[in-house]
Amino acid sequence: MKIQLFEQEIKPWQEIEIYQQQLAHLNGKYGAISVFVGVMRDFNQDDSVESMYLEHYPGMTEKQLHKIVERAEQQWSLLDTLILHRFGKLLPDDTIVVVANWAAHRGDAIDACRFIIEELKHHAPFWKKEILNSGQQRWLDKNSCGYQLK
Repeated sequence: MKIQLFEQEIKPWQEIEIYQQQLAHLNGKYGAISVFVGVMRDFNQDDSVESMYLEHYPGMTEKQLHKIVERAEQQWSLLDTLILHRFGKLLPDDTIVVVANWAAHRGDAIDACRFIIEELKHHAPFWKKEILNSGQQRWLDKNSCGYQLK
């Protein structure tokens, strides 16, 4: 398992390839790799978004991500998992998050990938502040469907 937070650009396919090369001991054992790549949009809630700042709590965030992967491993037969997540300033089209799972069977890889990204989205300690094209800034409240304007 590898979990890493980045302030700089993530090149998802390059990072996955590099990590997979480190998994030579799994050659012949996996039949599926499920990958989710989350990318920043230039809109949200009918507003144009210029940029976003992602904040996290170092140490706590990684610990929570490890717990999420451990829960996934209890439910599905995973051989390995990679999570890469950005923080800091992001612009539209920047990669925000990468989740990749290696498993013997596609169902395990796909279902675990979905579980991990949903848990990460709702429970990992990340905070998002959008900067709208109008200049307005707002913190997003991930625990409700509404937004807190600030």
